[in-house]
Amino acid sequence: MESATRYLIVNADDLGASTGINRGILEACADGVVTSASLMVDAPASAQLAGELPDPLELSVGLHATLTTEGGELAIDPSECRAELDRQLSRFEEITGARPTHVDSHHNIHRDPRLRDSFVAFAAELGRPLREHSQARYFSSFYGQWDGETHLEQISVASLLEMFDAELGPGITELGCHPGYMGDGFESSYSVEREAEVRTLCDPRVRDRLERIGVKLVNFASLPSPSGGH
Repeated sequence: MESATRYLIVNADDLGASTGINRGILEACADGVVTSASLMVDAPASAQLAGELPDPLELSVGLHATLTTEGGELAIDPSECRAELDRQLSRFEEITGARPTHVDSHHNIHRDPRLRDSFVAFAAELGRPLREHSQARYFSSFYGQWDGETHLEQISVASLLEMFDAELGPGITELGCHPGYMGDGFESSYSVEREAEVRTLCDPRVRDRLERIGVKLVNFASLPSPSGGH
């Protein structure tokens, strides 16, 4: 890929969290701009995805390694990180029949200095990009909550279009998102925001803007192996 060209990966976290989350992510792939997703292999609705995922060139699926409580606290001893990553990889392969196209983590716990080396080594041996340790620049501002308050204006169509204009530079950008539908017993402090994300990501104005400014939608299945740096 030529560095002067602008590419965008739109990656939906939390695949597998519930049937409603799965439905929202797959809808945002089929009808919107989501090109990639990250699977929580131990989540309640992960197994239902077996045999139901789109072609990898339509939706690349990575490992959303989960090592924290829902409150964001580390749930394992740091010395157990690599063994847990290997276990979750095996579970990923059981569900999908394939290896993940990329690696990231719930609550971005791979940023924790106690775990970083284990994540970097794991991704390198797997030959897959690790979020913030690959050629893709990670952009996380498409998120509709902070300080415990909902901010739907941050995940509106107008806001996303402004982000495109301001943030999509040469090379590859990964835009993180969390689309989905609530219900099915799934509880999350990020709830109405997920459904708002689905609406925004499926709005035809979003794809139209990307086409007009010459940004190409891609996913991790179409990228070369990571070089270990940005």
